[in-house]
Amino acid sequence: MTDFLSGLARLRRGPWEMLATVLIALGVVMLMQPFAMWAYTWSFIVTLIGTVMFIIVSHFPE
Repeated sequence: MTDFLSGLARLRRGPWEMLATVLIALGVVMLMQPFAMWAYTWSFIVTLIGTVMFIIVSHFPE
C-alpha cells in the first residue's frame, strides 16, 4: 500500500493508471445498475473523468 501511495505522490504511471481504470470500471457499473438513480446520474461524469485521467496519465514517466 505504501508503494501505491508513494507512486501517486511521485506521479508515476502505474498507480495513476490503476486509479483511472478503477474510475472507468466504477462508472460503467454505476451505469448498469438498476437501483439508485443518483448512481446512474453520475455514471457518465465518473466514466469521463476516468477516461480523461487515463489519457493524461499515459504520458507520465514509468
